[in-house]
Amino acid sequence: MLSRLPYRLQIPLGLSLAVLLAAALVTVVAAQISASTARTQIVANVGRGATLLGAQALPHLDANDTWQVFVLLRNTTPLLPGAQAGLGRAAVLNAQGQIIAASDPARLPTKLALSEAIPVDQTLPALGEVEQRLQIEQGDGSLVLIDPIRSEDGQKLGYTYIEIDALAFAPDWRQLAQPALVGVLLAGLLLVPAGWLVGRRMTKPIAQIAHVIDQIGQADSAQLLAGLPRSRDPELGRIGTAVSQLVVAMQDRRRAQQRAMSAERMAAVGRMTAAVAHEINNPLGGMLNATQTLAAHGGTEHTRGRALDLLQRGLQQIQATVAALLPQARVEDRPLEVDDLDDVARLAQPTASRYQVRLTTEVDVESALRVPSASMRQVMLNLILNACKAAGADGTVAAVLQGDADHVRFIVSNSGERLTAAALEQIVLAEAGNDPRGVGLWVCREIASQYGGGFHVDEAVSSGTRLVFWMPNTEINENALTH
Repeated sequence: MLSRLPYRLQIPLGLSLAVLLAAALVTVVAAQISASTARTQIVANVGRGATLLGAQALPHLDANDTWQVFVLLRNTTPLLPGAQAGLGRAAVLNAQGQIIAASDPARLPTKLALSEAIPVDQTLPALGEVEQRLQIEQGDGSLVLIDPIRSEDGQKLGYTYIEIDALAFAPDWRQLAQPALVGVLLAGLLLVPAGWLVGRRMTKPIAQIAHVIDQIGQADSAQLLAGLPRSRDPELGRIGTAVSQLVVAMQDRRRAQQRAMSAERMAAVGRMTAAVAHEINNPLGGMLNATQTLAAHGGTEHTRGRALDLLQRGLQQIQATVAALLPQARVEDRPLEVDDLDDVARLAQPTASRYQVRLTTEVDVESALRVPSASMRQVMLNLILNACKAAGADGTVAAVLQGDADHVRFIVSNSGERLTAAALEQIVLAEAGNDPRGVGLWVCREIASQYGGGFHVDEAVSSGTRLVFWMPNTEINENALTH
């Protein structure tokens, strides 16, 4: 069960359980020792009782006064352990082993030999062989004590016989364990919180290191390094050093990636600027020639018409170029044709070859296409180029153009790493950052929003990435009114 808990809780709980188990073990051992000590004390009391009884019975045996022996047993036997509960009894025997008097005549009848009075399953040695105190531990836990009574000249006058049943030795576990339980309770109140605090203190550096590892890539590197614990423990020190090296390496790598992406973006901006300048300069050159001709030879109507026609075509070409760069621009455009997918595939083929990607296209159109060609071509080119980069070497990219009476869809699948919806959102938001992929995908999102369509990741695929772009299959002017 502890293995399912966090490591920062396992150690405190483990220490607390160890304290409780140790206290319980101490309680059991202490109770056992107390029980053994109690039995030893009972046996010692029985021995002292036998000595007292023998000393007081000596003059009565010498005088053969049986009544006084009875009186002596009546007054002395209650001092024996368990006698009040009928668990202890005593008798005085003569030298021949006959019972002179007993505290329990029903169990030890007077004038009966001891060997005849004891139970059949209880065996005793011959009394004539008993020369000194004999203490016998019976198999059931009871105790028998036989002590010779001697005169001052050493003559054996009789015997003191004492029986203590096993129940008299039965320990009162509740009473014996009570002091130990109090000790356990005090130990628990003191040691369990102490163990919990020590465990939390031991796991705090580990929790801090785990938090720093979780924040790598999200928080600032300086903040992460400041959050690492300072510990004298060699193992924690090695872990902290390894994590700090990882943070520094990630920071250096991120900076290198930022520099590389910035350089790539600047290069892309430079290439795009050169292309735009070229596309704009071409009509501008013709327009400048037209204005010079108009200024020099604009007296005739034919010359003015030709110059104005050239200026109009040049301005339209510049407008188309700007419209291709600005997805927000709303200009009249021809509808998309199925052959446009082949044109886009030809434009993307150099990129596919550079990344060693196999590019395939498919057309599944059931109805006339009424979406604007310029915006749709821009989306198709962006998605195919991004897919080629994501597929990697020896990867595959499949582009499918679908159309029905209601929607036009462009679906691009690549065999690269799987892209989630959250990751796509981060890439789109990176348009303002340093991720060069963000510009193309951001443009796709903007065009989808402009025409009332959508752009998302199909997360139903089990491998690779599938991006889906769609817009309503309506007239261009109707599309422009939706945003």
